[in-house]
Amino acid sequence: MLNRLSKLKDLLKTEYPLIQGGMAWIADADLAASVSNAGGLGVIAAGNAPPSWVKEQIDKIRTLTDRPFGVNIMLLSPYVKEVAELAANEKVPVVITGAGNPRDYIEMWKKAGITVAAVVASSGLAVMMEKAGADFVIAEGCEAGGHIGEMTTMVLVPNVVRSVSLPVVAAGGIWDANSVAAAFCLGASGVQVGTRFILSASCNAHENYKKKIIGAKDTDVRVTGRSTGHPVRLLRNDLCRRMLQLEYKDNGAEQIEKLGEGSLRRAVLEGDLKNGSFMSGQCACLLDSVQTTEEIVRDLFDHRLFEKNAAMLLELSRIQGKGSEES
Repeated sequence: MLNRLSKLKDLLKTEYPLIQGGMAWIADADLAASVSNAGGLGVIAAGNAPPSWVKEQIDKIRTLTDRPFGVNIMLLSPYVKEVAELAANEKVPVVITGAGNPRDYIEMWKKAGITVAAVVASSGLAVMMEKAGADFVIAEGCEAGGHIGEMTTMVLVPNVVRSVSLPVVAAGGIWDANSVAAAFCLGASGVQVGTRFILSASCNAHENYKKKIIGAKDTDVRVTGRSTGHPVRLLRNDLCRRMLQLEYKDNGAEQIEKLGEGSLRRAVLEGDLKNGSFMSGQCACLLDSVQTTEEIVRDLFDHRLFEKNAAMLLELSRIQGKGSEES
């Protein structure tokens, strides 16, 4: 396990095998810099933002940290080509892609000396990314917030691990040292954490967004838009209820897409409790406070819990060994 973790840390040049999730409108230079300074890989989320905004964030993060950072590029963005070229020109340390296949850009990024990763929701896509030249993949289970696949982290991660020779980062449902340890037991070389970092004091998301997460119960995290082919996990509110009602009605998919336009921005920047899309992972029901980024990172890699989990695994191996001897 130590070799796996060291391999990813060496690749990222970070203190911890930790990546902050690329959450559109949430993951800006301020949050990303705080994560990088705390020992993880902070990530700026390009989302659907124009190249000018992404350039501003890259310039800003370089004034806030001298540590490695990444840029998450959504391949469905109308500005994807320009942002991909910007990342190459700026020689950002790491590029992470989502919502598509980045094969058209990988060669350009690699020539610029950039470490390239892709978020995947299946072993098939992971294999394609390895063949295309990605340095590692992020296997994101459906416990995650925002756009999701169908497989759970518990099944997806080991399936991807056995399918590729690249380091695999686990994402989806990871929020504390126990879930980090579980990801490592599944074969992951590192973890990506999103929702919990929304509750970082360095996160500029609207106060209403943070309160929605802190107040969330386990039944408040729902999946909308399955009929559109692009399901999204978010917290329940008026917008969520309207989307769920439209799910299987005539022209429902089109109406859901229209309702969703600009809704994430309204949630993050305006705190619009009725019409905002408060994207969140299932772990929201387990989160109850705003902390500094440093505190969050320390909690994720709490050595006391790792030692406790190691002791439990050792005891389990002893029990299994004893059972084999008796049989």
